[in-house]
Amino acid sequence: MVSDLRSHYVQLLGLTDPWTITNVDLDHEVLVLTIHVSWPEGVSVPCPDCRTACPMQNHREVRSWRHLDTMQFRTILTCRIPRSHCPDHGVKTMVVPWSGAGSRFTLLFERFAVDVLRTARNLTAACDLLRISWDQAQLLMERAVERGLSRRDISGIQHIGIDEKSFGKGHSYGSLATDLDQGRVLDVVPGRTREAADALWASIPAQVRVSCVAVALDMWGPCMDATRAAVPQADIVHDRFHVTRYLTEAVDLVRRQEHRALHSEGSELLTGTQYLWIRDPDRWSVEERATFRGLRHASLKTGRAWAVKEAFHDFWSYQSVTWARKCFARWYFWATHSRLAPIIAAAKTLQRHRSGILAYTVHRITNAATEGLNSKIQSLKANARGFRNFVHYRIAILFHCGKLAMYP
Repeated sequence: MVSDLRSHYVQLLGLTDPWTITNVDLDHEVLVLTIHVSWPEGVSVPCPDCRTACPMQNHREVRSWRHLDTMQFRTILTCRIPRSHCPDHGVKTMVVPWSGAGSRFTLLFERFAVDVLRTARNLTAACDLLRISWDQAQLLMERAVERGLSRRDISGIQHIGIDEKSFGKGHSYGSLATDLDQGRVLDVVPGRTREAADALWASIPAQVRVSCVAVALDMWGPCMDATRAAVPQADIVHDRFHVTRYLTEAVDLVRRQEHRALHSEGSELLTGTQYLWIRDPDRWSVEERATFRGLRHASLKTGRAWAVKEAFHDFWSYQSVTWARKCFARWYFWATHSRLAPIIAAAKTLQRHRSGILAYTVHRITNAATEGLNSKIQSLKANARGFRNFVHYRIAILFHCGKLAMYP
């Protein structure tokens, strides 16, 4: 009966000769099943470096590995790993077939843990399901990301997006690089400085950077300088999301100034209309459309600013640089003669970065994929209730947004 039981676990674990199971302990009080694995004395041991069969030197101390649960019992493998005496490589510890180097989990458990960590609401929920500690779960994620990064193929990337992401409270940011074609995070570094941008580009191998033809980013000078230095052959494309944000902020500033002026005169004409002017008209509610119709003939400065902002949407439809340049020139003349200081300032900002805006006509890329990943990252932050440090933040982002092959 005992022999059959040992043979049963040998088959379940997929062990091959001369590995044997010497004992199986079942602790009903703490619900733990312990399987003791051994390598017989007198049997030669393969060197982990050259795979040559060598004499056994001795054994390491007893080590334990967490395995997949057996019914309701947590399952632990234990073994005193033999060490080989290789004439070429010296005394080396044998590589066991059920676990990776330095891990205290079996390969099957790590694979299962990757699935649980991917689908669990947060790390705490995953710990409850796997019955492991928070630190163990974090270590499993780090090992999975390390495996995925070592296997990742990022050759031939043509379009990269650079954006910022808030990390903690206040002005704490991280800089994010994404593969726009495959919608995956390449890396994330702490800070939003020129040094951070340089570090972000340095995380992408030089042989990969040479294939990049266009980079989508905002109009922040240090990031643009770092991009020109890292990928001089690539065109900088100013993302339409950020261009629209500049114009939207200008319209909102006009609204606030005009609202204060009207309020001082006892008029509440613009009260409660903030989102009307900054939201896409296609997403207006029935009430917002009715409000707009009521304000259409009120000769508001806010209305003129909104019209200038909406007129710029036509620019994105052009596929010829020549015609796009003419469209921009007409719009710029109108914006700078609008007698609305915030609109004029925004128009001059766009004029200074006109080449990057016109580059959209050629490459047709945006940071929409990056913004989508940012939303996912925000959910990760919310579910985790924040992160202890930036290292854990980076690991979580790459684990969930890197599209890595992380199975052992």
